Amino acid sequence: MPSLSVVIPVFQAELTIRRLYEQLVPELESITNQFEIILVEDFSRDNSWPIIRDLAACDGRVRGIRLRRNFGQHNAILCGIIVSRYDIIVTMDDDLQHPIEAVKLLVAKLDEGYDVVYGAPDKEQHDTLRNIASRLTKIMLSSVMGEESALKMSAFRAFRAELKRDFQHYRGIHVSIDVLLTWTTQRFTAIDIPHRPRNTGRSGYTFRKLARHALNTITGMSVLPLRIATIVGFGFTLFGLVVLGYVLFKYLVDGAVVPGFSFLACVIVIFSGAQLFSLGIIGEYLGRLYFRSFNRPPFVILETCGHSETG
Repeated sequence: MPSLSVVIPVFQAELTIRRLYEQLVPELESITNQFEIILVEDFSRDNSWPIIRDLAACDGRVRGIRLRRNFGQHNAILCGIIVSRYDIIVTMDDDLQHPIEAVKLLVAKLDEGYDVVYGAPDKEQHDTLRNIASRLTKIMLSSVMGEESALKMSAFRAFRAELKRDFQHYRGIHVSIDVLLTWTTQRFTAIDIPHRPRNTGRSGYTFRKLARHALNTITGMSVLPLRIATIVGFGFTLFGLVVLGYVLFKYLVDGAVVPGFSFLACVIVIFSGAQLFSLGIIGEYLGRLYFRSFNRPPFVILETCGHSETG
């Protein structure tokens, strides 16, 4: 019988967190008699923290952690993963969109020899723009991670706690749990689960935040953009050679000079754009090296409640 640590990042969830706890506990009790629920409050501005403190006071299996400022979902999850104690770690959202009854399905799938199992939504319950952004993000992350399962990745996941040994000392402000997991294993899979519509509040992830997360992940944990810049530079070098050949051909064969300002201006604009694009990518990497030199932690804990409160 596996022991479970359920890590839930909490942000502006005063309307859902108590209901989530009430639904989650019976389900976990049906799976194992040894579990913990770790609620990582990402510096909300509502009453989420007082509710978490109340839950932790009433149930010794609940631990609350409040971060000193808003670090982001993945950073909050990393915090919960690091302090978790049990054999299998399950992560899920605080908005009741992940079906509680699917937890045992994820855990059971691990018994087939996998290290990480995603609960992939059979249908995204977001607006069209958010769904498009989410899909594009998964495609980009799939190219970075080198895993087809990235196309079905989700915040609803179960994995073996032993994996965290290889990334629990990670230092950096840009965190992607999925990329960190690929550092330790390639045994990924996913199962389709229903994704419930959100009945209260609104998602903290917007198109802009998803795009920024994808950019931070790709430039923070992969050299793919640098390779793209290299390919772009090589492609435009070939283009320049073709243009040069065309100019020389016109001059040597026809005795004519290729006219013009318009032609020259277009070539200059194209090459200047390619150079700026490449410099921008290099600048992103230099910026990340600069921020890494500060040795800033991925999260800072303000206070805790529940079991091992002083730990």
